[in-house]
Parts: sequence; structure tokens; C-alpha cells
Amino acid sequence: MSFRLTILLFLTCAGSAWADGGSITLDGVGDRVRRYNPQLAAARLRIEEARGRLDNAGRLSNPSVGMDSRNETFLSPGQVLVSIDQSFPITSRLRLEKQLTGQLVTAAELEVRDAERRLISDAQTLAVQILATKEQRSLRQQQTELAAKLSEFVQGRAKAGELSALDAAQAQVDAQRLIVEARKLEGESRSLLGNLKPMLNLDPDDSLSISGALPEMGVPGKGANWVMRADYQLAEAKRTASQTDIGLAKANKWQDVSAGIFAGPEYQNPSGVDRRTNGVIGFRFSLPLPFWNKNVGQIAEKTATAERVRLEQAALAKQIRSEVENARQEMQSNYELAHETRDKLLPLVIEQTGKLEKAYESGQTDLLTFFRAREQRLELEAAALNAVRDFHLARIRYEAAIGQHARAVPVTSK
Repeated sequence: MSFRLTILLFLTCAGSAWADGGSITLDGVGDRVRRYNPQLAAARLRIEEARGRLDNAGRLSNPSVGMDSRNETFLSPGQVLVSIDQSFPITSRLRLEKQLTGQLVTAAELEVRDAERRLISDAQTLAVQILATKEQRSLRQQQTELAAKLSEFVQGRAKAGELSALDAAQAQVDAQRLIVEARKLEGESRSLLGNLKPMLNLDPDDSLSISGALPEMGVPGKGANWVMRADYQLAEAKRTASQTDIGLAKANKWQDVSAGIFAGPEYQNPSGVDRRTNGVIGFRFSLPLPFWNKNVGQIAEKTATAERVRLEQAALAKQIRSEVENARQEMQSNYELAHETRDKLLPLVIEQTGKLEKAYESGQTDLLTFFRAREQRLELEAAALNAVRDFHLARIRYEAAIGQHARAVPVTSK
């Protein structure tokens, strides 16, 4: 077993012990996925499999040793011949086999990088949802505290006979409703954490929390460089390999030639004559002729495969461009929505809610009107948080679309 494979297996086995959960940030999720994700650990062994095939590719077939023995007859002498034969190609088949297998190693590396890109995107999506849920819970907690203070105020005024007992009961119901919503959000957060734990190689009972907050929003400009994305580079590697495969199919038109040498003693003992022994040495050569099988079917197959791979790469390029631009436009829309809600609508609603609260306390308006205003404020604050969440979800899709967290080296033909 190679030293590189030994280290890889050791890291795979030790990953579970190192992934101790605890608290991580949104920026640290990608690194945790790279280091501990069990699917990636298994996928990396595909690279070692491809390298093993590379070590075995482009080699001559083993030589063969033979022995031929024939008895003496009246027409021919007896012989014991030992031979050694070797087959070898007269085309560039071995070189092309080595080249193609090397290109498939590159393809295997890019497949792992693409799996890494997708897994990081999925894990970061869950982390953003967890942070957004935490902010929604914090908002509900603030609203619950305000509702509890209002309920105490209304109950005190109701006992003094200044307000209706129905208002006091309604205030209690509203406070309890906010508590129930906060508990519901807490359950959603636990479910999201449960989905994230397997991606970090954690058991269900392991502790895990996402610390910090969602970063500031910023919309990138157009013209992002996405050609280094792993799956696009993988398509390029497959296209290069398909051209090599065509050359290999053409090289296989001529089968391997065979050459060998033979040697041994030859003896003859005619009646009444002393036994005579001579030595025999010779050379033989065999060349298969491409009369009936010129490998045209395989050449046509590989040619069609190369064209299919080329078209698939072109289609993937269009899809990636669409993913990048759609995600960027969604970021722009949610950015504008969040700022419009926070900077324009919320200040007006907060001011209006404060006026209605003072008006209710002084008996100038009813409780239902105040509740409606406060509910409107809660909805706008929640909508602003949702817009921020949707912005960052679009940002993750954008970063995954341009391959920001799992770039690949350029593919060059060998």
C-alpha cells in the first residue's frame, strides 16, 4: 500500500474523532465539510483507484515461455525446444493507454472537487437557515417581552377598573401566541441542525451550534469567472480524454505482433549408425493483418462519444451562466427589498406603533387597533429578516455557481 493511500485511510478513520461538533461559524462550515464529511472521504478513494489503474496502464504483456518435444521418427529427428515469445504493439497503443488513464485520474480528482462544491453549498444553506431562524427567534423574544409588559399593564388597569377585563385576556392570548411561535422556530432550528450534523460527520447526540450572525450584504457585479468550476473542468477533461480515446481506437486497428526465439538439441539415431546430436536455434515472428476486423465500429463509437461530450460541455456552460446570473439577480432583489423594508417602511411603522401604544394607554384608542399595528410591525421585521436570509441563500448559490469554495486547477492535455 502506498504511503499516500495509508495517510488518506488514516485521515478517513480519524475524521470521526476529530469532528467533535461544538460551535462553528458560517465561514467555518466549508472547512468542516472538507475535513470531516464521510461522503467526501469515500469519494477521495476514487482518486486512488484511478491512480492504481494509471500505474498498471501502458505496460507490455508478460512474455510467455514454452517447450516443444517430439520423438525421433524415420522421417525426422527428435527435438526438445525451449522458446520465449513476447507480444508488443506496432502502434502508439501503450502510450495512448497511459495518456488516457492519466486523463481519467484528473477526471476523478475533478469529480471529487465537484462533490465538495455541492456539499459545501448544501451545508452552508443549512447554516444560513439556522442563523436566520435564530434571528427570527430573537425577534419573537423581543416581541414576547413587549407583549408581557403590555399584558401586565392591561391587567393592572383592568383590576383598577380603568380597562376592560376582555382587553386583559386578549393581551395574555397575544403574549402566549408569540411564545408558541418562538417554540415552533426552536423546533425548526433543531431540525436544521439535525440535517447538518451528518454532513460534518457528527452523531445525532453530538452538540453543534452555529455562532455569529449573517454577514453584511453586498451584490457582486456581472462578469464573474466561472470557467474554473470543477464540473466544467470535468467536462473539459472528458472532452480531452474522448479525443485520446479516438486515437486509441484507431491504434487498436492493428493487433499486437508477436516475436520469439527458440533453441534446443536435435538428435537422430538411424539404425546401425551412431547417435548424432545437433543444436537448433531459430526466430519466429507473427503479424495479425486487419483484413476482417478494422475496428471501424469502435472508432465510430468513440467519435460519437467525443461529439456528445462536446455538446454536453457547451450545454453545461450555458447552464452555469444562467445559474450565476439568476443567483446574482435574486441577490439584488432581496438586497433592495431588505433595505427598503428596514430603511423606509419599518421606521414609519415603529413610529406609528409607538403613537398608538401611548394613545391606548391614555384611552384614546382601542386595544384591537394597537394589536393590528404591532402585528404589522412584526410582519415587516420578519419580512426584512426573510429578505436577508433569501439574499444569503442566493449568495451561496452564486458562490457555488462560480465554484468559489471548490476551485479546480486548469485541465491541460498530456
